[in-house]
Amino acid sequence: MLLLIVILFSVIYLFQINRMTAALCSRREIPEEKQPKIFRTINVLITILLVSMYVEVLLAV
Repeated sequence: MLLLIVILFSVIYLFQINRMTAALCSRREIPEEKQPKIFRTINVLITILLVSMYVEVLLAV
């Protein structure tokens, strides 16, 4: 049950982060060829954050 909640939260959170990153790229007029690297970096960092949060919650329970 906990895993399902964390996965649902993670998907919604990643979607929102990607929307904000797209808005940042368009507002700052970042070139198209640099945008995939920015998205990849942010998604990897957020995924690491979410996995560490899951491990923290799992160990606390």
